[in-house]
Amino acid sequence: MVEPRDASTLIVLREGAGAAVEVFCVKRHEKSGFMGGAIVFPGGKVDSADSDAAWSHCCTTPSRRGLEFADGEPALRALAIAACREAFEEAKLLPVTGRALSDDDLANVSGDLLGYLSANGLKLDLTALVPFARWVTPTVESRRFDARFFLTSAPPGQSGAHDNHETTESFWARPADVLDNFFRGQVQLAPPTERTLELLASVSSIAGAHALANASDLAPVCPELVSHHDAFGETLALALPGDPAHSIQVARSIGKSRFVLREGRWLPEDPPANI
Repeated sequence: MVEPRDASTLIVLREGAGAAVEVFCVKRHEKSGFMGGAIVFPGGKVDSADSDAAWSHCCTTPSRRGLEFADGEPALRALAIAACREAFEEAKLLPVTGRALSDDDLANVSGDLLGYLSANGLKLDLTALVPFARWVTPTVESRRFDARFFLTSAPPGQSGAHDNHETTESFWARPADVLDNFFRGQVQLAPPTERTLELLASVSSIAGAHALANASDLAPVCPELVSHHDAFGETLALALPGDPAHSIQVARSIGKSRFVLREGRWLPEDPPANI
């Protein structure tokens, strides 16, 4: 079994028109080795540079909620830094303190993000990140990640933009609209993204989203591949904790307990009644 690598994802929200929030999404490059062509939130693996001791002077202290699931505070800080760094690299979004950064500012930042922040008297605003969830790639996969999902509000003056390298499209949308496109077969979503959008579609404000995050279970959700047989025939499913076929019988995520493979998409469903 391949050991998962630490990874981080940043869910960036802004107030939308009417009683709804909008989330920033990017489309991964079709040729990407992991989730190619899928709609995702900015994120990626934690790099060794994210644990550089110099970051202690260029970031605020992250939330300690979920600390029990990380290897001490430095590891949690590295996870939060990775979420911000990936959001900057893939989406040109970056929460900072010291002064507001505009789209033009971010467009002119070199690859040395730590050096730029230090030279300009800025800090990553890790206090703006709210722990939301933790998903672990199934053990059957050859590339595995232990990904922490953080929630944050869009920094003022930043609209976001894909990098045309790892990500080829970007957009703001209501979670319900992205889900609608998924169920129509127009876009591809991985189970963690679908479940996150499903939860966010239930709130009408950023305050509501933060309340949802603060009440969420941060225990790891590692889907398990199982057989699924119903009136439509035999297929595969990814069972979540709490599903009758999962080794952990306590639910860790609100919603359907499995994702069933239907015509190339993993769709949220309940287990067959005969289980």
